[in-house]
Amino acid sequence: MALVKEVNLTKFDASVDVHVRLGVDPRKADQAIRGTVSLPNGTGKTKTVLVFCTSDKEEEARAAGADYVGLDDLIQKIQDGWTDFDVAVAMPQVMAKVGRIGRILGPRGLMPNPKTGTVTQNVGDAVTDVKGGKISFRVDKYGIVHSSVGRVSFEPIKLAQNAQEFLSTLVKMKPSSAKGAYLKSITVASTMSPGVKVDVKTIR
Repeated sequence: MALVKEVNLTKFDASVDVHVRLGVDPRKADQAIRGTVSLPNGTGKTKTVLVFCTSDKEEEARAAGADYVGLDDLIQKIQDGWTDFDVAVAMPQVMAKVGRIGRILGPRGLMPNPKTGTVTQNVGDAVTDVKGGKISFRVDKYGIVHSSVGRVSFEPIKLAQNAQEFLSTLVKMKPSSAKGAYLKSITVASTMSPGVKVDVKTIR
């Protein structure tokens, strides 16, 4: 992690990202890796959280730190082209309405999903988790999972702890149907800077 900081070429507090090539076939449902992990040291970025909920849950969402709370008004705003948020949380009973904007949210990775804990009755807890450093990840069509594990300004040990937590979570999610090596390659890099390869044998 110290080397990643040294080779950082940007003048801003760049994101430090881990890129993992997995030995899976994302086209198979049981190998389409997707999940969440709470990074022990956070991401260094405050995420903007939107909550789709019924009126009786609005105060709970706001108290937990949600930036935008509502339902029909937010859906209309998104239909008009607004998507200025990082994570969307929704209650199960409003998902039928939220589904109308799935074609807008889906391609941007903003659609609430039970697998990532963003479709839940406990909207306050979900907002707290996201604000506290909980991130979601999914394998892309090339079999690669990308995740931020902090910023260049983080101490190397904190970046390493975050990366270890993310990688350990990935290892636990290995599908039984995946054959051969699961972790094929791991690269750590800051934004717009060279990557540093990690020996997959060191990951447990």
